[in-house]
Amino acid sequence: MIAIVDYGVGNLFSLTSSLRAIGADVTVTGQAEVLRQAEKLILPGVGAFGDAADLLRRSGLGRVVTEEAEKGKPFLGICLGMQLLFDRSFEYGEHAGLGLIPGDVVGMAGVVPAGYKIPHIGWNALHFPASRPKSRLFQYVEEDQCVYFVHSYYADRCAPYVTATAEYGPELTAAAERDNVFGVQFHPEKSGDVGLAILRAFCEMEDTI
Repeated sequence: MIAIVDYGVGNLFSLTSSLRAIGADVTVTGQAEVLRQAEKLILPGVGAFGDAADLLRRSGLGRVVTEEAEKGKPFLGICLGMQLLFDRSFEYGEHAGLGLIPGDVVGMAGVVPAGYKIPHIGWNALHFPASRPKSRLFQYVEEDQCVYFVHSYYADRCAPYVTATAEYGPELTAAAERDNVFGVQFHPEKSGDVGLAILRAFCEMEDTI
């Protein structure tokens, strides 16, 4: 069973529908015991990093999902959920993340060329670094296939963990991973067949215990 973490942030219906469309056994829950019993976890999220991090901390769910990830359980963060995997974010101040992947979350302003709209909204091609083996999360995805983004911040100072980039002026982090912990800046649940292929690859993963 895959558990989608419900901590009050995110559009859970589209993600749940996409997972069920590929035959996944999925539940949406904010109950710690259900999260501990699940075989895999997904952390979604939209909105501001600081608010989301505070909700995770006050609910106790941040500690639960961190403990489960550290046990080797496959764990996927999506959009803001990916950003929360990193050490800290500089969105409207400085906020601590879950620290599951080393790196910071920084703004696109001053990084992307003048004239590029922020937030970055739309379809962009995925590029896979030649310096490392292709991530198993992308085993069914080809270079230059497109996924759908909506974001104003991105993961930086995390080069050893980057598994995909997307060009928006410079190449920005589109996905990162560390062992059993995966993050995607884009929305697979809004990315058509490519997104479903990514979710299918995640569903097929086994834990690393």
